Amino acid sequence: MYQFKELKEADMVVEIFKTNVQKESDKNYVIAVIQSQFPDYKINFDLEDCDKILRVEGIDLQCENIMDYVHCLGYTCERID
Repeated sequence: MYQFKELKEADMVVEIFKTNVQKESDKNYVIAVIQSQFPDYKINFDLEDCDKILRVEGIDLQCENIMDYVHCLGYTCERID
């Protein structure tokens, strides 16, 4: 069982996105929507950064779907390479 946990941690991916989310309330809403669709992802924002960074960590991240959800909520969202 311990080996499986090590494998999962090794497969973790972190993706960074540039957004235009400005307010704390909007940040919480975006996180809640993404979290409802991807409950295993760790999601946070850095609204103090000039790029209003959205950081998502998980296994088998679906970047296009994440960006689509954020766009559907009325915000911009670009993956930063």
